[in-house]
Amino acid sequence: MVGITFLGTADSIPSRDRNHTSILLNFNEENILIDCGEGTQRQFRKAKLNPCKITRILITHWHGDHVLGIPGLLSTLSLSGYSKTLNVYGPRGTEEKFWKSLEVFPFRREYKIIFNEISSGIFFENENFYLSAEEMEHGIPSLAYSFIEKGHIRIKPEKVKELGSGRHLKDLKEGKDVVINGKKIKSKNCIYKEEDKQVSIVLDTKLNSKIIPFVKNANILIGEATFSSELKKEAEEHMHLTVSQIAEIAKKAKANKLIITHISSRYLKNLKSFLGEAKKIFPKSYLAKDLDFFSL
Repeated sequence: MVGITFLGTADSIPSRDRNHTSILLNFNEENILIDCGEGTQRQFRKAKLNPCKITRILITHWHGDHVLGIPGLLSTLSLSGYSKTLNVYGPRGTEEKFWKSLEVFPFRREYKIIFNEISSGIFFENENFYLSAEEMEHGIPSLAYSFIEKGHIRIKPEKVKELGSGRHLKDLKEGKDVVINGKKIKSKNCIYKEEDKQVSIVLDTKLNSKIIPFVKNANILIGEATFSSELKKEAEEHMHLTVSQIAEIAKKAKANKLIITHISSRYLKNLKSFLGEAKKIFPKSYLAKDLDFFSL
């Protein structure tokens, strides 16, 4: 199961109920933190999550509301006996900015940090999932991310009883025909491939042609919507998306579900209307709240 916890859902100014941007995606032993706004480590406590389980940090861009929580979080990991190797990914300039922040806020650290400055394409892969990125447009180096759980080869349920267990099941999954009790069993008649499962995350960016191909067919699209449609001009000037734009993206990309985050405090008293703008275009739209949990 892929789990998604919204640790912070505000835009550049937090509110009483919304913290700065941060999202935790967990899958098996992986706990992937996407951005780390100010106060993120306190949000971990509120969500009853252990920050020492973090395996990777993905940084979308180096604006304060997305990264100011990093020094405090890393210090807490050190004080809590964190012993993993922490893999950090981000746009060009990430390693330099990372070390500069730790020069300002030094602490004793015994765990290892590996930096990976990335652009477009797959940047991590194992047998169960892979991570990919695409460059966005936000005035500074900025990235969107996708997590893709690989669909595995499975034995058809109606064939399991007939085939039993043993070495031949592995062979069938590998596409090899087998002989059981003198009868030839064809692999193609016994197996099927699960569909990949995709979570795509598009935070601060202006509308651009790269978004839809990158998030195509996402099971869950997490997208920013800092402005309503009536402020489309302001959104473009500040290089952000409107709520109708992210809904149109979800519709054209044939996403299954849209979860909207990075919400301006100007809309907090009228969230129903704000969400309604998205739902008119893409009915399966939802507004994330701090500590909301979604699964896939």
